[in-house]
Amino acid sequence: MVIVLEKHLNAPMYFFLSNLSFVDILYTSVTLPKLLDVLLTGDNRISYISCLSQLCFFSSSCIAEILMLTVMSYDRYVAICHPLHYVLLMDRGKCVKLVASCWIVAFSCSILITVSTSTLNFCGSRNINHMFCDIKILTLLSCGKKKMFAVLTYLETLLLGVCPFILILVSYSKIIQNILKIHSTGQRKKTFSTCTSHSIVLLIFYGTLFCMYMRPASETSEKLDLIFSVFYLAVTPTLNPLIYSLRNKDIKNALSKIVTGKICKTYKP
Repeated sequence: MVIVLEKHLNAPMYFFLSNLSFVDILYTSVTLPKLLDVLLTGDNRISYISCLSQLCFFSSSCIAEILMLTVMSYDRYVAICHPLHYVLLMDRGKCVKLVASCWIVAFSCSILITVSTSTLNFCGSRNINHMFCDIKILTLLSCGKKKMFAVLTYLETLLLGVCPFILILVSYSKIIQNILKIHSTGQRKKTFSTCTSHSIVLLIFYGTLFCMYMRPASETSEKLDLIFSVFYLAVTPTLNPLIYSLRNKDIKNALSKIVTGKICKTYKP
């Protein structure tokens, strides 16, 4: 809302930040309200259609977050390593195309996952020992096709997890190399501090995703999967606004300006 209301926040970085914020809101809204309903009411039932819908929207938002973080790392790479070409390389049209591509890929892969999951047969227990309807847990509860879905999960994780993560590592390694060339100690320290905080959030997010989806599904791994899911369901969306937005001077000033303006209008005699 701050980025939309403040017209001077029109740099590509803020455009990507607003989309990242929307993704965080989306995939926590898909999972956490139902979890809170279960905890408060004790009604832990979920319909088959609702389960597939939750899987679809969670998968799409999770993939969109992965791709958005990759695009943002490329944006920082261009801004720091090629500042003179930044306006040319990251104009508004290209930024819109990058974000649109993230959403198109995310929803396409999500639909593929959901349609594939809908073909599973459940002939045993239907108790989902997890915080939401996840492909790994549903595969574990299904009868047959488990190996095929395990391969599908590994391929999805490899293409949409490992490959973007490698691109992010390459971008940040180039950024660090460029930071070390900065002569100003204060500027170098400030830039390095920002990159370090970004890297910590990325490692938490990707680390838990890899631990969750690169390990084979088994009944003994369910408790461990619950712990990992907490990190990318709640911890990462909580850290993202703190690391990417509230540590940014321009956004803090804009937020302060909006809040101060609203208070002044409220108390105006």
